[in-house]
Amino acid sequence: MDYQPKGVCSQQIHFDIIDNKVRNVSFKGGCHGNLQGISRLIDGMDVNEAISRIDGIKCGFKSTSCPDQLAQALKQAVGK
Repeated sequence: MDYQPKGVCSQQIHFDIIDNKVRNVSFKGGCHGNLQGISRLIDGMDVNEAISRIDGIKCGFKSTSCPDQLAQALKQAVGK
């Protein structure tokens, strides 16, 4: 799935869900090192566990963050 995040520096989030596990997460734009770390940490994690861990994270003064936007994308993908 490709998702266009809102309110953050990254311009696109890509991921797959295989057997209810998050796979192949990548971000276009944003803070490369941090987003690469998040991508590797989330890889292979149960979708619901990933959502519960990253949903609601804020970036500085923003009301959202790249991890939060990933959670929103995952929710959309699984119909939450």
